[in-house]
Amino acid sequence: MKKRLLLFLAAVVLVLTGCVNTKSDVDKEESKTDSKTKGPSIEILGMSTGEDDLNILRDQLTKNGFNVKLNIQPDYGSFTSQKDAGNYDLALSSWTTVTGNPDYAVRSLFTSNGDNSLFADKEVDKLVDKASTQLKDDYTNTYKELEQHVVFDNAYIVPLYTSYKAQAVNNQVIDEKTVRLPKSRAAVWEAISFKDKSKSAAQPLIVQQGIGALTSLDPIKGNDGSINTLNTNMYVRLVNLTDDDEVVSDGSLSLNHAIADGSKDYYFLLRDNIHFASVKDKKAIDSGERVGAEDLKFSLDRAKDKNSVPDHRTFSLHESMKDISIVRDLKELDIKSTDGQATVREQLEKGLDQKISKLVTDKTKANNGSGTYQIIKVTTEKPFPQVLNYLAHQSAGIVSKKQVESINTYDIAKYDVNKDIAYGDQKTVTEGKGYNNALYASGPYILTFKNDYEAHFVKNPAYMTGTEYEPKISAVTVKFIQDPESALSALRNGEIHILNGVPENKYDIVKDDNKLTLQQNKSNGVAYLSFNMKDRDVSTSIPLRQSILYSVNQEEFKSFYQGNKMNAFSTVSPLVETGLKLEADSKKAKELLKEYQSKN
Repeated sequence: MKKRLLLFLAAVVLVLTGCVNTKSDVDKEESKTDSKTKGPSIEILGMSTGEDDLNILRDQLTKNGFNVKLNIQPDYGSFTSQKDAGNYDLALSSWTTVTGNPDYAVRSLFTSNGDNSLFADKEVDKLVDKASTQLKDDYTNTYKELEQHVVFDNAYIVPLYTSYKAQAVNNQVIDEKTVRLPKSRAAVWEAISFKDKSKSAAQPLIVQQGIGALTSLDPIKGNDGSINTLNTNMYVRLVNLTDDDEVVSDGSLSLNHAIADGSKDYYFLLRDNIHFASVKDKKAIDSGERVGAEDLKFSLDRAKDKNSVPDHRTFSLHESMKDISIVRDLKELDIKSTDGQATVREQLEKGLDQKISKLVTDKTKANNGSGTYQIIKVTTEKPFPQVLNYLAHQSAGIVSKKQVESINTYDIAKYDVNKDIAYGDQKTVTEGKGYNNALYASGPYILTFKNDYEAHFVKNPAYMTGTEYEPKISAVTVKFIQDPESALSALRNGEIHILNGVPENKYDIVKDDNKLTLQQNKSNGVAYLSFNMKDRDVSTSIPLRQSILYSVNQEEFKSFYQGNKMNAFSTVSPLVETGLKLEADSKKAKELLKEYQSKN
């Protein structure tokens, strides 16, 4: 899911600047610039929430000889309409890599047939595909070559900065050491603990999110801010991401995972200590149904099939998977893993109390304590180690085959959104006449009911009980508070316990409040300028694009944000250290501009 950072930029910067140009001021200054500047006209498209970034860009480009016009739209819908109409040379854009892997950071944007393709370049297509087949130790040089080609050689994008992410914790109520802030993964509710642990059974953890209208509680039908955190905590996955985006089995459905030599076959040894939770009288109960390989195969088969459900929004994340199968023969595991030393079986048995003595295809017959396990194998179309990151995404959450098939009885080709009720429809969990909660949650919590103001979650009573991964707090309430100012006030007044997404201009308020702790981590969010590659001078002239590239000074953005931004080179920057850095060069920018003008 591509999260847009633009929507919060205005709230972040207005307080920091002290004096910010209004749109009318900008128009007046542009008129003055028009009369003085003889350089080419450049139109920059953005939203009112990013007006300060646009002002900085205008000033930087004007100094190097450009005649800049700002096309500032009031909202994202208007912005998109202007972009689709081609009314821009440059668009202020952003990208967040929510899967924590570099393939997701480049494939959608940089490949010729990407979901959000910015340009078409066969060399880039080759490099993206090459990097996707490599392990981390090998792909750094490939991504460096890709960045060199995309940014320096062709100036397809102009990087601006990478953002931090921050959250505030009420340290009087919550044990702040138990609150994680991952770069990519959503909040980890099950790890959070009250300072007074005696309150865990009776008092809910209270958190906040801005969006109250939920896209879908079926994990494959949504990939946005309304459900990412909720579905992540409702459905267990095959693997998880650490706070720094390393793929691990910890806290997932797999005890261990292994990659076979060749990086096309991925094996996962499954736990037997998770049951699906269901809801009765708005309370969570153990459904009695174990989460097993059959559910996993069903979930991943539908995740990669575009036509498995109406309005499938995440299939592109899982198209690399060719086949999902339940392993039957132990001998299949006696093959080399990617490390070239241990076998797949030896990798899967690491740290087990009981070695693998038998494999079963029926989940009810698995008994890890006696050495009887289930193993699932994922086979990719080509070598693709980064498939593991996609399997850690909320869209790879495991649903109950039995329950989903009992709900989704409609004809997919004739699905009527006004008549048919699909699994995960928010109407079924919303208080009122339509309430009929049919959710089956494989994760640590299940949504029992919601209204316009909040959603209520209860601990899955059969989720890894007795282990370190069993949820510490019995209930979670998610308050729907859209306004950042109101959300911060709610935190300071004790109405919520954790505020995820503290605006940069509010860091000092949090730091000065001794009841609160500010937690920060680097994010995978990058702001950049994308070029209009159709029917504009910038679409055909590399020197013109490069002149714009070298006019941008990232240090000025960092200074404006009081050091709360980091340098960026591409959308890969937060994920892979390629060593490349963009430095403003006014002399080079003006020389490239003259080169462009001499040819035109």
